[in-house]
Amino acid sequence: MQFTIEVNNKSIRAEKGETILSALNRNGIIIPTLCRMAEFTPTGACRMCVVEVEGRDRLVTACSAPVEEWMKIKTHSPRVIRARKTIVELLLSNHPDDCLYCDRNLDCELQRLSDEMQVRERRIRGSKIKPRRDQSSPAIVRELSKCILCGRCLRVCEEVVTATSIDFIGRGRYTHVGPAMDRDFNFSSCIHCGQCVLVCPTGALHEKHYLSEVQEQLSHCDVTRVIQYSPLVPYALAEELGIKYNRDFDRLLNAALRKTGFDRIFLSGTGTDILITELTDAVINGKNNPDRKPLIVSACPAWVKYCEQFTPELLPMLSTLKTPQQISGAIIKSVVPVSEEKPRVYTVSVTPCTAMKFEARRDSMTRKGISDIDTVLTVRELARLIVLYGIDITNIDPEPADEPMALRSSSSFLAESAGGITESVLRSLAARKGEKEADRPAVKKLRNSGTFRETVVTAGGETYAVAVVDGLKGLSKLRQMIEGGANYDLVEVMACPGGCVNGGGMLPAGSREAVKQRTRFIWQTDDQEAVRGPEQSASVADLYGRVFEQCSELADKKLFHTHFSKRDVLL
Repeated sequence: MQFTIEVNNKSIRAEKGETILSALNRNGIIIPTLCRMAEFTPTGACRMCVVEVEGRDRLVTACSAPVEEWMKIKTHSPRVIRARKTIVELLLSNHPDDCLYCDRNLDCELQRLSDEMQVRERRIRGSKIKPRRDQSSPAIVRELSKCILCGRCLRVCEEVVTATSIDFIGRGRYTHVGPAMDRDFNFSSCIHCGQCVLVCPTGALHEKHYLSEVQEQLSHCDVTRVIQYSPLVPYALAEELGIKYNRDFDRLLNAALRKTGFDRIFLSGTGTDILITELTDAVINGKNNPDRKPLIVSACPAWVKYCEQFTPELLPMLSTLKTPQQISGAIIKSVVPVSEEKPRVYTVSVTPCTAMKFEARRDSMTRKGISDIDTVLTVRELARLIVLYGIDITNIDPEPADEPMALRSSSSFLAESAGGITESVLRSLAARKGEKEADRPAVKKLRNSGTFRETVVTAGGETYAVAVVDGLKGLSKLRQMIEGGANYDLVEVMACPGGCVNGGGMLPAGSREAVKQRTRFIWQTDDQEAVRGPEQSASVADLYGRVFEQCSELADKKLFHTHFSKRDVLL
């Protein structure tokens, strides 16, 4: 049902049941918000969206108040603007004055609002919050002095991630956000997914930076400096730098990385192809096992930590295969030669995921105390590195990556979206039987929306039951199905909704629609590429046919596997 309301002395159409903010935005009227997130129930906590409604004494929060037929609204009256300006001034009264040194400088919502409200002086003098920086986590840094108590982070942690690692602590002016018992992040149930980082409007939460460490290693001549990057990184980097992506951008990135000082450039997508190959073998072997249990993919390190903490009963079903990052790291540390001049190999991984920073430091990801991956950078950090070294990525000649990890299939790119690994395995199962594709209509059900998706697919004459958990909110449905006797051949779980396209190291998408756009780009690219599976990849064939046979450490492929165990939930 539609009706007319009056906004700023002009009539607009509104729909019954929608909020004032929704009606205004739909009609091209934008008002500021801080605490609001599109996919969540509004709270009106920040009150930045207040409007004046005729007949009401108090200003009304547009994000939570429903429209009514009789309403006459003023969105930018002197009273409204004074109120919004005062709110910004109150937030700034106890906020640090270190914008130049802040992680979110020039990309801060509070900074933008203060500019929009034309705050040019400090009229309200509040007591500054004592700076406290929690750097205990290997992935996420918490800076309490920059928190504006909008509540975005704890809502996404509770309602989307379901880890409930943080909450409001204290009362009054002592209120702040943190883990239970006000401990540091390393003593919490945090799974390092970085979803809180994506929604934080200020620099109160950001990824832990390792750029200085990388710079230090790039200055050493006695180290072989190796970098690998996941298939989504070139596209995400172009997005971060504000450059239009094209098919040649991957090779431009290779050239840029060599100019920064890296000796060898490898594609993590080759590691993804190996993961898909080994998972395909595991699914085939499981089919012949009368005592088989559902095989759950362990390619998401945030999900693995969640499983160890909250659902240890699923650990026996978890695949022992490492993530593509760690598989690639194991290969790199095994095949890149060392010499007297360069006795050490230093490896960097670039990924859309903040949890990979945590994973690289797990004890199970080391050999003789040495990590297969020395440093993990997010896409944002890589963008800063390229800018720091003064490289114009659009004005250099493209270069290929290095063998034996110079090529990838489109399946590895598809794996960056939720359900992509499962779809790729089904494709490989069909390819091994000489079929071009698995049951395409059934496979495409995995691309539907929803936190839990399942389908039955025929590939190579066999029938496979598969499921995808898209964001940990769908995990309850999976557990329910398994308890009810569902015996899936393969289950994929992604902690971040949408998969790596919405990883904590990506440019904040702002909405689910932006994440869907990235996903659609992946699907389109997959349809256009010629090498669609690891069976067609020359790099994969070379690794299995030559490299693994020549390297004793890789011959039995034990380096591609790890183990998981129950963790105490530190609440």
